[in-house]
Amino acid sequence: MRRARLPVRPDTALHRHRALVSRRHTARSRPGLPAQSKASYWSCVYCFARKTHSYLDLDTGLGFDSQIVVKVNAPELLRRGLAAPSWRGEHIAMGTNVDCYQRAEGRYALMPGIIAALRDRANPFSILTKGTLILRDLDLLRQAAAVTDVGISVSVGFMDEQLWRTVEPGTPAPARRLEVVRTLSGHGIECGVLMAPVIPFLGDHPDQLRATVRAIAAAGATSVTPLVLHLRPGAREWFMTWLASHHPHLVRRYERLYADGAYAPKWYQRRITRHVHELAREFGIGPSRAGAARRIPEPQETPPAPTATQLTLL
Repeated sequence: MRRARLPVRPDTALHRHRALVSRRHTARSRPGLPAQSKASYWSCVYCFARKTHSYLDLDTGLGFDSQIVVKVNAPELLRRGLAAPSWRGEHIAMGTNVDCYQRAEGRYALMPGIIAALRDRANPFSILTKGTLILRDLDLLRQAAAVTDVGISVSVGFMDEQLWRTVEPGTPAPARRLEVVRTLSGHGIECGVLMAPVIPFLGDHPDQLRATVRAIAAAGATSVTPLVLHLRPGAREWFMTWLASHHPHLVRRYERLYADGAYAPKWYQRRITRHVHELAREFGIGPSRAGAARRIPEPQETPPAPTATQLTLL
C-alpha cells in the first residue's frame, strides 16, 4: 500500500489499496464499499466514524476534521472484485461509515467509475449521503437503476438551520439535501430519507419533528426512517465536549440518557420512531417498494399523425 501526502488543506493522504469491498456480515448489514475515505470534510460533531480515524493512528477530534484518506484506485479494484469468480453479486452499501459524496469527491471523482462498474455488472447497490454532489452522477444512476436495484437515501435529521450550523459544519444545508431528493424523484429514481440523527433535547421537540417530516414529504421522499443519536467511543468524547461548550445545561441530562452506553434507552427510541411514523402517515409518505427504482420510464416519442389518403373513384 502506498501513501502520499499532498500539500492541501485539509491534509489528504492518497492510498492505493489491495482490497476494497468489506464482506463482514451481520444480521443487520450488507457488504460495504468504503468508497473513498476514512475521515470526513463534513465535521459533524456526533459522527460515529470518528473512531475509525484512530485505526490509522490519527486524531479522532481535530484530526478527523482536517485529515482525509482517499482510496484513489477504488474503481479499478471494484471492477476486479466484481469480476472475481467468488463474487456472487451481493448488494453493496455505500456511505454507511463515511459519506462518499463529501467535498473530496469533487476533486478525485471516484464515484462515476464506481457506479459504472456496478452498472456494467448489474450489481445491486445503495448509497447514503448528505452530499448534493450525487446529482453530478444522475445519468449514471439512471443507467444503473435500469438494470439493477438501486437504493438512494439522503440523511436529513432536522430542518433547524441554527442547529445544522453548529453540529454539522461543512455539510450542505438540510433544504439543499431535500432538493436532491426532489431532483432524483423527478427523474424516476426513488429516494428515501434517513432522518438522522434525531438529537435529544435539541432536535426532538414535536414541532421540530413535524417540520422535518413535512419538508421530507414535500420533497417527494418515498420513505422516512428516524434514527436517534448514538454516541460511540471517539464520537462520544467529542460530542460531549461540544455540548459542554454550547449547551452546558444539557450535560447532566445526556449523562443520564446515555448512562448505559452508546445508545439512548429503548423507550426513548420507540417514542421518537412512533411519532415520526405517525407524522409520515399524516403527510402521506408510504413505505419504499423494493426494486421499483429499476423501472424508470423513458420518454416516449409521439408517433406522427397519419397522413390523409386521397381515395380514388373506380
